[in-house]
Amino acid sequence: MTDASRRQEYRTLFKQNVERRLLVDKIVRLVVIACVVIAIIPLGSILVEVFRNGISAISMEFLTEVPGAIGTGEGGIGPAIQGTLIIVGLASIIGVPIGVLSGIFLSEFGDNRFAKSIRFFNDVFMEFPSILIGIFAFLIIVLVLGHFSVWAGAFALALIMFPIVARTTEESLKMVPVTYREAGVALGLRQWVVTTRIVMTAAKNGMITGVLLSVARIGGETAPLIMTILGSSLFFSNFDTPMDALPLRIWRLSMLPYDSAQMQGWGAALVLILIILAINIGVRTLVLNKNETRRYAKLIVTKISRGA
Repeated sequence: MTDASRRQEYRTLFKQNVERRLLVDKIVRLVVIACVVIAIIPLGSILVEVFRNGISAISMEFLTEVPGAIGTGEGGIGPAIQGTLIIVGLASIIGVPIGVLSGIFLSEFGDNRFAKSIRFFNDVFMEFPSILIGIFAFLIIVLVLGHFSVWAGAFALALIMFPIVARTTEESLKMVPVTYREAGVALGLRQWVVTTRIVMTAAKNGMITGVLLSVARIGGETAPLIMTILGSSLFFSNFDTPMDALPLRIWRLSMLPYDSAQMQGWGAALVLILIILAINIGVRTLVLNKNETRRYAKLIVTKISRGA
């Protein structure tokens, strides 16, 4: 076989190989797009249904007033909105630091038997039914104190929250190339400085996504709140009393046989979705786009000072 024929054969084989790879690539792309569409369809239908049924209930009175008499259609969900913001914020204050520190330990110092045991129990804890966590918080806080309280609800939601944060933090830190750590050590930096200033900065996007995922998870939990904060028709007074929350209010409204209650339930569901969406957008804007946030803040301050 001459060199020219050999080269021609190689070109033919190369062309067939490229064509086969391109065909496989197109097939995989179509499969992925189809899976995304299949996943989006039920989500989109739920959002459309909630918006269509809940938008008619939205009003200033509905968002700010206390619930009215059952079946009258009067009142609103003001205490539930306030309670959701308080309970999610308090649970985040408890659960996020624990989850982040756990994730850092498992990622940076997790090559031992003790860390493997923690990782295993953390993964198991992520799959716990939320009602069991609510019963646990009821047994160790509500029964001990003798009354329902906001602390018990925040504790239960934090237990749901921190395994998610720990797992996503660990995986985000593991995705940072080891050369980043080696470069920091080569510069003479201490390990905690390398972890906090270099590794965590590089993994910031994934860590924030994990925190927001956990916030979205606890934002819709109902079972733990039934066992801990019970619910109320009044605005928040102190941390040692029952309190209302949007998941509890939606659950109670959904069980009433009145059309007005059903409409308010749809409206409360829409408000809960908008709150979670606002938290996600707000946190991503403030944390991941600091330069733009500072620029807009300076612009607003300048306009206010000029107007004054």
